[in-house]
Amino acid sequence: MKNEIISLTPELVSELNFLARYDLDTQQEGFKIHHEADPVLKQAVQRLFDKSLITQADGGYLTALGREVAEHIQSALTILNTN
Repeated sequence: MKNEIISLTPELVSELNFLARYDLDTQQEGFKIHHEADPVLKQAVQRLFDKSLITQADGGYLTALGREVAEHIQSALTILNTN
């Protein structure tokens, strides 16, 4: 079986950027995306909810799976942003 290369689409980048915003030092903080927010952000948040990574279609908290994904994203960003 050949490994398929996954590319970073604009939609995926929007999702990654949103997950990178979560403060992993606490589970008491979430996000509320308002109806007048950028449509690209609202769509990304809806996709994350559909993937069971966050608790609400308009933000909310990370699920257990979402927290794991956010930890990996934030670790990767820390490594990649190191000079």
